Amino acid sequence: MSFSIVVDHVSFAWPDGTGVLDRLDAAFPAGRTGLIGVNGSGKSTLLKIIARELAPRSGSVSVSGEVGYLPQNVPLGAGRTVSDLLEISGTRAALHAIESGDVAEEHFAAVGDDWDVEERARAELDRLGLGHIGLDRTVGTLSGGETIMVALAAQLLKRPEVLLLDEPTNNLDLDARERLYAAVAAWSGVLLVVSHDRALLELMDQIAELREGVVRMYGGNLSAYEEQVAGEQEAAMRMVRTAEGEIRRQQRELIEARTRIDRNLRTGRKAFENKKVPKIVANGLKRKAQVTAGKQRNLAIEKLEEARERLTEAELSVRDDAEIRIQLPGTEVPAGRTVLTLPLPPPPALATRPLSPDQGTSESGVGGEPGVRGEGGEGEARGVVLETLVVRGPERIALLGPNGSGKTTLLKLIIEHGAHVPVRYLPQRLDLLDDTLSVVDNVRAVAPGASVNDVRARLARFLFRGERVNQAVGTLSGGERFRATLAALLSAEPPPQLLLLDEPTNNLDMASVRQLSQALNAYRGALIVASHDVPFLETIGITRRLRQDRDAGLTES
Repeated sequence: MSFSIVVDHVSFAWPDGTGVLDRLDAAFPAGRTGLIGVNGSGKSTLLKIIARELAPRSGSVSVSGEVGYLPQNVPLGAGRTVSDLLEISGTRAALHAIESGDVAEEHFAAVGDDWDVEERARAELDRLGLGHIGLDRTVGTLSGGETIMVALAAQLLKRPEVLLLDEPTNNLDLDARERLYAAVAAWSGVLLVVSHDRALLELMDQIAELREGVVRMYGGNLSAYEEQVAGEQEAAMRMVRTAEGEIRRQQRELIEARTRIDRNLRTGRKAFENKKVPKIVANGLKRKAQVTAGKQRNLAIEKLEEARERLTEAELSVRDDAEIRIQLPGTEVPAGRTVLTLPLPPPPALATRPLSPDQGTSESGVGGEPGVRGEGGEGEARGVVLETLVVRGPERIALLGPNGSGKTTLLKLIIEHGAHVPVRYLPQRLDLLDDTLSVVDNVRAVAPGASVNDVRARLARFLFRGERVNQAVGTLSGGERFRATLAALLSAEPPPQLLLLDEPTNNLDMASVRQLSQALNAYRGALIVASHDVPFLETIGITRRLRQDRDAGLTES
């Protein structure tokens, strides 16, 4: 197999000495490869090194062909134009100069063979759902989602042999995601994409997992990867059970060997005491028995240690993707009880209502998002328009709609208006905790009536054990910070019986998304989740779908 990207013994550390990659080897073949791994494993850093955005401390990277790179955070510059972001402004200026009669040689050199650059740019924008955006429009007037899609169009226009994408679907609504999926499916070159988006990863030809500093390749898409890992884990658990059985057997044999040794020594002593053998013979037999006993004991101990080593090796093959297992009886809401009654302002009040600075990432994007796949696009009203939002019992509501339509604003309006039960809100930015305080102190701040031991017990269920609970929140990894925030949210006093979540899976690795699903499946209260992540919504038992549109308001299908 020929490889398009080869990473050879690459090491990288940040200026403060924090290590990220250590002598990493990897080889990525042609086709579409999804690069996955837990938050903080070094995926984005590796992509930047391949793109020459970062220089490794040691090692080398070789790439066959020109590289295009779409980072997570697209560099903006409010005064730049779409043309600038597409990197065609120089060619366009030269083309316009020639069209106006200026036949200077430098203009022809700037255009080269790219006489149809504007037509190609508009066609690429239109293919990505951005046909309404002019080439001279300033970046400052674009939404975040539009900016990402224009930056993707820039890479597609350059037609690189190798394309690198870092979490490209973050903050995109479903319509924009579908267009990105189509572009990825049509890509004929080499693609390496870092993502936790299940639908995107299902389009891959192979999955590369960066885990504990090692890249492992799995043929097929995400489903094939999960099937292979499940098979590996089943075999690993069998190895563990076999090794545990061997240890028990060796322990029994060691006890039996010691019993035999002790019995033989007692028999020798009795023979001497009963004058059955001469003293010199008895001493010889005693020494021989002791030597034999020592050899037998050492052999038994050696076998036991070998069995323990095999167990350790087997245990290392078992993934430690721990699961959150909690019970939250205090959050339970009786069926039929009214949890929320919220009169809704007429549209488009929510879409135009300004957000306060503390509301986290603003809603921005491109295109519409159907409540379910296959429905109409943005601006098309579906179902019954609601004048009052009423939530009863432990309903699980998915709040859908295009970015910028007012979903975040609606969640904030619920907080401001107040519910009939205790309510908690998880914003897009995980900024609810005090970075200077420990994990345990942050939870105690929202549950002042709980003892330290109670809080530590709760945190253990969120996978914070031992001294980890005393670690400052500001030093946690992304996944750890998420779990600490979730622990504080669900441990608050009084227990929340209405939970509001705003795009909770953005920037979470797949292990964290699974842990969030586990926690929400233990939650017994009412739930409203604004999300574009359809696979995630399917795992948490959504019972009702509402759609927020700019012009139609809030509708129920």
